[in-house]
Amino acid sequence: MSEIIEEKRVTWAECYFDLVFVFAITQVSSLLQQGTLPRAMVVLVPVYWCWVGTTVQANVRDVDNARDRLGILGVGLAGMGMAMAIPDAYGERGLLFGLSYWAARLVLFALIVQVPGTWRGPYGIGVAISGPLLVGGALLHGNARLLLWAVAALIDLAGPTVLRRRLAEVRYHPGHLPERFGLLMLVAVGESIVATGSPVAAGRTLSNIELATVAVAFTISCALWWIYFVHANEAMRYAVTVAQVQRDLVRRVFSYAHLVLVAAVIAVAAGFHSTVAEPTGQLSWHTLELLCGGCAVYLATFGYTRWIMFRSLAHARVLAALLVLALPPVLRQLPALGALGVLTVVLVLMVVVEEVRVKRMGLARILAMSE
Repeated sequence: MSEIIEEKRVTWAECYFDLVFVFAITQVSSLLQQGTLPRAMVVLVPVYWCWVGTTVQANVRDVDNARDRLGILGVGLAGMGMAMAIPDAYGERGLLFGLSYWAARLVLFALIVQVPGTWRGPYGIGVAISGPLLVGGALLHGNARLLLWAVAALIDLAGPTVLRRRLAEVRYHPGHLPERFGLLMLVAVGESIVATGSPVAAGRTLSNIELATVAVAFTISCALWWIYFVHANEAMRYAVTVAQVQRDLVRRVFSYAHLVLVAAVIAVAAGFHSTVAEPTGQLSWHTLELLCGGCAVYLATFGYTRWIMFRSLAHARVLAALLVLALPPVLRQLPALGALGVLTVVLVLMVVVEEVRVKRMGLARILAMSE
């Protein structure tokens, strides 16, 4: 039975479904560039939660059949509606956003309605509570809409924690979850590349300093990729495979921590867009908050996940996060290219330190085994 669980792979329908969220993440990044951090985060949660709901369902069930493929594509269509509404979600497109989210939750619920107790689980919460709240919020205006949508987002996020006893018996496929969440992280990191290249590509001229800024920003993007994919993703795969109780690990490391990781990378991407557009100018405090805050939150989240998985600290990442948080007053005095350069040095040095440490640990194990 364990071999069957470990061999479950991501289906092509899921990969196609992810393309919708490439578009959605781009829209959230654009909203962040406008300086609306709370509003961007509030609309990110429903988008992310639809993705999580689809991924968890595909993990615990066999979805490689016509009915479930159509269901996944149906959620994808609803996701398109949400993504198209995001630029004006707090204006004329609020109802489109709310109805699209509710439609996605209804489709997901219909796919598992035959499972006993579905109404009392996270999928039932989306249909009966958070979905109607998003639609109701769309009928309000200004801060009232933001408040009601924030309440809906918190209810969705609280569902797995409040219902953790009901979820204790669920068995997750350990190979599938890290792969799916890794693909989502790849989508988020990919947005940093789009945000870096698009302002320069849209310009009429292309100077050497712009090329240098793109190269430095791309190096930061590579560092973010390295930090997650070279060591962290495999550690998550191992942790969920050996966990006696998968429920808490999946909830904390995947459902919750990855929301923070995705949000952090989107923030960095939004910061890149403003930076490469004017490489010789000084960065605004808002852009520095996106760049430094995003990188710091990204690094610190791995301190949280490592503690949850192994009860140990990710010292290098936590220290690097603290250093990045202290950088904005210094970077404010530098041109954009110089600010990105300093941030690059910190991230690359942290990666090098980790690589040296991992190699030393590997060598120590080899020597111990040979004695």
